[in-house]
Amino acid sequence: MEIKTIGILGAGTMGSQIAQVAAQSGYNVVIRDVEDRIVENAMKSIDGFQSKSVEKGKITEEEKNAIVARIMPATRMGAVKDVDFIIEAVVEDIAVKKKLFAELDELTRQEVVLASNTSSLSLTELATAVKRQDKVVGMHFFNPAQLMRLVEVVRGLNTCNDTVEISMDLVRKFRKEPIEVRIDSPGFVVNRMMIASNIEAIRLYEQGIASKEDIDKATKLGLNYPMGPFELMDYTGLDINYYVMNGFYHNLQKELKWDPPLSIKNLVKAGMLGKKTGCGWYDHKK
Repeated sequence: MEIKTIGILGAGTMGSQIAQVAAQSGYNVVIRDVEDRIVENAMKSIDGFQSKSVEKGKITEEEKNAIVARIMPATRMGAVKDVDFIIEAVVEDIAVKKKLFAELDELTRQEVVLASNTSSLSLTELATAVKRQDKVVGMHFFNPAQLMRLVEVVRGLNTCNDTVEISMDLVRKFRKEPIEVRIDSPGFVVNRMMIASNIEAIRLYEQGIASKEDIDKATKLGLNYPMGPFELMDYTGLDINYYVMNGFYHNLQKELKWDPPLSIKNLVKAGMLGKKTGCGWYDHKK
């Protein structure tokens, strides 16, 4: 099946970024959310990003206008009825996603792949909401999707080979690099490695082996990472990191290595959630 039009469900940060990626690759896009305000903000964000690309000489004004023109904002579910591929990027709540997938299962053609941008939820469980479980797949983009090259393509228990191949081919046409996650396991590949590293960094700090500043410096200069673990946790949000750690602990046989360390538990309880609130491991107000 030829893919010409892609439906994006969710016009938040990731949804709007994925819509840009698809439109930049020549696809028509329908981006849908529940309120006009949300889709209007998404379109402003997309226009702003493309305008900066023009200023930097990466694209022309004509190319920018063509990219934006390929994106149709919508609030009605019916707007995605005739799309050829779905990418869902709504809130990380399995109940919300399952309800949405059940609607899409009735609304769209049965050969249409239903992809989810979830970073942590089970594709196997999500697929129980639809009849075409073989067409449900994970397509996990990284923030910012316009710049990050990797996309994790994740199999649910009943995802068929054809669905995986179609999804990985689409990722390549987006000028991204896909990897296949063969087993539907919490955190997939990148988050599984990242969270393990973050937990170990916190334990090094708690044991007094090194300061958080020196652990970040060691990670950047010794491993050539662009950010240290404490900087990264502040950037992504301590609360998010804590909830993912806790989720891994409860879903991976309660292995102690995934148990969130005491200091991150206390920081989250104190409401010190990271950069967005101006505090976290570091005081970003300085």
